[in-house]
Amino acid sequence: MRDRFRFDWPRRRRAAGRAKAAMPVITLAIAALTSGCGKAGPPAAAASPPPVPPWRVSAAQMARLPMATTFRATPAAPRDPAPFAPETGIVLHPATTRVVYARPGGPPVAALPATELGSPTWVPVVQSQPGWDRVLLPSRPNRSTGWIYLGGGGLQTAYSTYQVEIDLAAYRLTVLDAGRSLGSWTVAEGVAGSPTPAGRTFLLASLAPPHPTYSPLILPLGVHSRTLTTYGGGPGTVGVHGWPDPAVFGHAVSHGCVRVPGAALRALSRVPLGSPVMITS
Repeated sequence: MRDRFRFDWPRRRRAAGRAKAAMPVITLAIAALTSGCGKAGPPAAAASPPPVPPWRVSAAQMARLPMATTFRATPAAPRDPAPFAPETGIVLHPATTRVVYARPGGPPVAALPATELGSPTWVPVVQSQPGWDRVLLPSRPNRSTGWIYLGGGGLQTAYSTYQVEIDLAAYRLTVLDAGRSLGSWTVAEGVAGSPTPAGRTFLLASLAPPHPTYSPLILPLGVHSRTLTTYGGGPGTVGVHGWPDPAVFGHAVSHGCVRVPGAALRALSRVPLGSPVMITS
């Protein structure tokens, strides 16, 4: 089973205390209502079926699987069936490398490492069924997904209340926390020959260059340029970062990355890894 971080434990504990205090009253009421009643109650609900077990993957087989990182391709990974649907807000972190499957009970297609670009790996959950979560992957091709088996421990989940919305047609980026806007800014995006790719993705990592030139913080996303296989020595990962010249905002001038003003970058720096990013055109 996975470990889950919950952010409402204090409220839930208080509610549980109230429930315990009310239990004797509830018990007496039930006894009064049921005394002298000769009919049996409704049958208990049938237990849920057990989770579909995963394929067994040996250490040798694991070593041959492509790593689901921004530097690699996972060609056998299934594509996102709903690339513009809202994300759940649930994010998942593997404490160790985990096998990624094509479907629950299906063949392995990749391995998801515990870290990405020096940051802990947090990927968004977009679909669930008993014992399994479907997550977005940061590898090529864009919109790659895969299923993680939740048994065996070593997984942590959390819920992110943050969401980043990027409207390419309006050159606008908005940061939301629990549906409340923390700010909206005019930004720059990719040129027509190297456009910023649309669809749902996520905040993959947070990089602070030791000697920054154009931005003190670079935020890679789980998506790549559709036209560039490499850029600046990297794999063509699309990211969000600052830019010193405000004249670029409101224009398509980049190789696919989203350039933002300083205030937007400061707001984005507080968004947890794995949080959903929706890019629309």
